[in-house]
Amino acid sequence: MRPTSGPAGPSVNLFRKKQEKVMATIIEENGPSTRGQTEVPPSSQARQKLEGLLNKNMRIRMTDGRTLVGLFLCTDRDCNVILGSAQEFLKSPDTFSQGEPRVLGLAMIPGHHVVSIEVEADSLEDAHGFGAIC
Repeated sequence: MRPTSGPAGPSVNLFRKKQEKVMATIIEENGPSTRGQTEVPPSSQARQKLEGLLNKNMRIRMTDGRTLVGLFLCTDRDCNVILGSAQEFLKSPDTFSQGEPRVLGLAMIPGHHVVSIEVEADSLEDAHGFGAIC
């Protein structure tokens, strides 16, 4: 019998040393792994905030003076908003009051027409009625 260095032999030990050296180099170049950390990227935080607004009542004021009220269903990267069960209110030119609502159902509001967005508060502790988010 021939003596070997270790149970796997000298060539395997040499391979392991090279592999460990390569792994050490990769860690130095890329930095330590962050899998165990709980940092949430800003894009994920924004997504969570938007997901929290789903199916909430929103009031959206538009550049032409109209106001739409409905349930927030979705948005996209261009800030277009889709409201469900939407109602449209026209601003009267002579008064500050808004007239009778017109039922729209499902409505898509182009992002470039949005002036402001308000979300109805969940409870009386949050606010009375709608509160601005933008």
